[in-house]
Amino acid sequence: MASFSTRFLGCKVSHSDLQELRERLLAEGHDERAQGADVAVINTCCVTNEAVRKSRQATHRAARTHARVYVTGCAANLAADAFSGVPDNVVVVPKRIDEAVEFVAGNVGAIGCVQADARLDRVRAFVKVQDGCSFSCNFCVIPLVRGASRSRPAERVLAEVRRRVDQGHREVVLTGINLGCYRDRAAGYRLARLVREAGATPGLLRLRLSSIEVNHVDDELVAALRETPTVGRHLHVPLQSGDDGVLRAMGRRYTAATFLRRLAPLEEFNLTSDVIVGFPTEDDRAFERTVEVVAEARLTKVHVFPYSPRPGTVTSDEDPVPPATKKDRSARLRAASDASCQARWRSKLGREDDVLVDRPGRGYGDDYSPWLVDARVGELVRTRAVAVSKEGILAA
Repeated sequence: MASFSTRFLGCKVSHSDLQELRERLLAEGHDERAQGADVAVINTCCVTNEAVRKSRQATHRAARTHARVYVTGCAANLAADAFSGVPDNVVVVPKRIDEAVEFVAGNVGAIGCVQADARLDRVRAFVKVQDGCSFSCNFCVIPLVRGASRSRPAERVLAEVRRRVDQGHREVVLTGINLGCYRDRAAGYRLARLVREAGATPGLLRLRLSSIEVNHVDDELVAALRETPTVGRHLHVPLQSGDDGVLRAMGRRYTAATFLRRLAPLEEFNLTSDVIVGFPTEDDRAFERTVEVVAEARLTKVHVFPYSPRPGTVTSDEDPVPPATKKDRSARLRAASDASCQARWRSKLGREDDVLVDRPGRGYGDDYSPWLVDARVGELVRTRAVAVSKEGILAA
């Protein structure tokens, strides 16, 4: 028997991928440990240069404390030299997740003591329904490392949702690289139908989507989100830029006006987003337009990414915006995001919400606003907002 530890960097899909590998090792009888494990699995990210740097850093750190380290995920698939110079006990696995699971499990070795199921890891479970992307934004490396869009059969997705609920997970997040592309044509499923049926799973307290492109926020999906009682009132929709010229240069397939129009029916939802600052064609006016659209769209939490050229993309050789300008724009947008979050939290003062406690002293409301609450992990508690801090809403 081998003992192992796991770590993921990046998005919720990366977490879901690592969970698949983790469960395979547990099912074959290996022992998961937070410290002192023989084997480490690092599931990596490559969306920015900083993400690759952190992935390499995590690999080197794990190599000092584990006999073997397996590097999987997006950065492992990015380029042969992404992990050049790593120690000899590191094995880079440049394979997509299904093949990577087989490789690592086979390399670690199966044993006879088989567990019936993986033990509960988190209150919230991530269920991957789709992988890959068939659209090529000019800055994005993900289609190169994840491949074309492909969807899991609805029957398997719904079975996994039921299994996660039976394991004790109270919330399920449906994840995918381009979630709105979900299709099970043979069974007649698009994402909206999958949301309705997953949301009706007995025992499920809350269902959310990880992230979705604004072009896929259509009337059918909006109706499913609003009419399914277990769906949380939160949606993460990447903006990337609020300037139409920059959006065209990025290869995005919408305008700022389209972004605003598609989100308008979701007025009761907490809307969060991603924005890239310092894209090669972004000047001061383009950035100001982004700030304006962020405000017009009522976005709260904005994940801000300074532009980072990625190998193999259309804009890989372009990076004219000075680092100091990127830093200044990032700071301004993050400050606006913080102010918007605070305003939304203050609007809840004196009101009640259902908070799912996912760690000691902390949980999330129906709209994914953070609450500071004294309750047992895993409980769904009815709370009243009495104050606001930098970390979230204080519950009575």
